[in-house]
Amino acid sequence: MADQANFERDALQFSPQLYSAALRMTRNPADAEDLVQETFLKAYRAYDTFTAGTNLKAWLYRILTNTYINKYRKEKRRPSEVDLGDVQDLYLYRQIGSEESAGASQSVEERVLDGLVESDIKEAVEELPENFRLPVLLADLEGFAYKEIAEILDIPIGTVMSRLHRGRKAMQKRLWEFARERGLLPEGAERP
Repeated sequence: MADQANFERDALQFSPQLYSAALRMTRNPADAEDLVQETFLKAYRAYDTFTAGTNLKAWLYRILTNTYINKYRKEKRRPSEVDLGDVQDLYLYRQIGSEESAGASQSVEERVLDGLVESDIKEAVEELPENFRLPVLLADLEGFAYKEIAEILDIPIGTVMSRLHRGRKAMQKRLWEFARERGLLPEGAERP
């Protein structure tokens, strides 16, 4: 059991990461702030049930995710507000070739990704159905292991693996469409 007196020291260090994840979930800065605040309130109240020595970050993410699912998913969404500065964290954005790797040594995939812009990648992530988007965000942006994602989302690990695979495939297809629409694909390129 953890002591509530240590909650601030232990848990608040994760607030920037929780806010970033909340922003990706809610797609709205004000809603993300509310979600994080509610997460910390619930976590503080239940901190005496947290087992010291286990993964506090995963415990907080589980509270965040459950709060989001229970509250924000049920509400009708307002029009999306996008902060493109957060796009730099996206999994596929990190895969775009750097200046050092640019040139003749690039694969077709790298050249295509170089032609895509941040908004295309963010749109591809946001278009994912929620049951695929959350595992992709938790795995590829937050770096959680399959087992941790299973615990956070309260689903079997096999379901996590399946949803990640299907979510990544859906993103790959959507990004292929973006590339095709912009003429970034070589002639005869086959759809993934």
